[in-house]
Amino acid sequence: MLKHKQASVAVIGAGMAGAVCAQVLRRAGHRVQVFDKARGAGGRLATRRLEWLQEDGSPGRARMDHGALAFTAHTAAFQQWVMQAEVNGLVAPWCPPLADHSLPLEHEGPLYVATPEMTSLCKHLLAGVDPHWTMAVNRLTRVADGWHLEAGDQVHPDRFDAVVLAIPPAQAAPLLNDHRDDWARYASLVPMQPCWTLMGVAQIDATSPENNWALARPELGPLAWVIRNDRRPGRTADPGAAHWVVHARAGWSRLHLEQEPGWVKHQLSTALEVYLGHAVHWTHAVVHRWRYALPPMGRTGTSHSALHWWDDRLGLGVCGDLFTSHGVDGVEAAFLSAQSLAQAMGGPDAAAAVTFGSPAIHA
Repeated sequence: MLKHKQASVAVIGAGMAGAVCAQVLRRAGHRVQVFDKARGAGGRLATRRLEWLQEDGSPGRARMDHGALAFTAHTAAFQQWVMQAEVNGLVAPWCPPLADHSLPLEHEGPLYVATPEMTSLCKHLLAGVDPHWTMAVNRLTRVADGWHLEAGDQVHPDRFDAVVLAIPPAQAAPLLNDHRDDWARYASLVPMQPCWTLMGVAQIDATSPENNWALARPELGPLAWVIRNDRRPGRTADPGAAHWVVHARAGWSRLHLEQEPGWVKHQLSTALEVYLGHAVHWTHAVVHRWRYALPPMGRTGTSHSALHWWDDRLGLGVCGDLFTSHGVDGVEAAFLSAQSLAQAMGGPDAAAAVTFGSPAIHA
C-alpha cells in the first residue's frame, strides 16, 4: 500500500516503538503524525519532574527516571544504534555499583541509560514529526479513502492512508476489534505486568553506606529494584540528598493495583526503610502506577519469529509490546519490532537502520 507513494501515516503511541517507526517512515518520505495520551514522548522511557515547596519556602525540584530502569543491547542492529546514540550524546553506559546484599543483575554486558533523561531518546527520534499530545485515540474508522481517528467525541480532521498501533496490548485490542478481530482476540489475552513506583528526595548523611552503591535487587519483600537516581550518568546530584526510585514487584503491584496512592506510598516507604535498615527522612515523595509496565518475556504475536503485524490491504500495523523474541525484551524488542514494521510498510525505500542527525543539544 505504501511502497509506491508518499503516504500519510498515523502512529498511535510515542514510546520507543512508536518513535522508531515514525522516524523510519518519515525518512522514507511519508507524512507521519504521532498521537499519544500522555503530555509528551517516551512511554515507559519516562522521567518525572517533581516540584514542591521546601521548609524555608524556596522551590524544590528534581527529575526522576521512574519508568524503565535501563536497557541492554544484544543484537548487532541494536548495538550499532546504541553506539551511534552514544556518539550523539543521547545514551551513556551505566555500570552501577550494587548494594552489598543485592542479587546480581540478570543480563551480561553493560546497561545503558538515555541522557540527560530517559525521555530524550524518543524526543530526538520524533524531531520533525507532527505530534498530538493528551490525545487518547479510542476509535478507528476505516472509510473508502483511508482512516479517521476519534478521541472522545472529537474526530481528527485528517485522513490517513495507514495507522500504526504502538501501544500496550490491552489498549490496542479495542481499536483492532472492528478491523482485525483475530489480532484483537490475541492482544486481549496478552498479560502485561503492572508496577507501583515510589520516587522522591530524602535527606542523607555524607557517611551513609547508601552513598557507596547505586542499585539494588532485594532478594525478599515487595521491592524489585532500589535505585539511587542521582548516581546515574548525567543526573543531577544534590549534596545531602538521595534521589530514590523504588519499583515494587509485579505480584505485589497486581495485588494492590487499585489501592489509594497514599496507602501505597506508606507501604513502599516502609519497605525501603526495612531494606536499608533505618528511617528515611523524605523531603518530597510521590508514587506512580504503571498499569502496563512489562510485556511478557518470550511471547510473540504469531510465531517465534514474528516482530510485527501488518495488513497491507487495510493499511493497519501493530508493533511493540506484543512482540518479544530472540531473547530480547524491553527497549531493544521495541526497537526491532518497530523497525521491522516500518520496513514492511515502506518497502525498499525505508531506511534499514534508525539514524541520527547532528549531536543533540540539551537544555
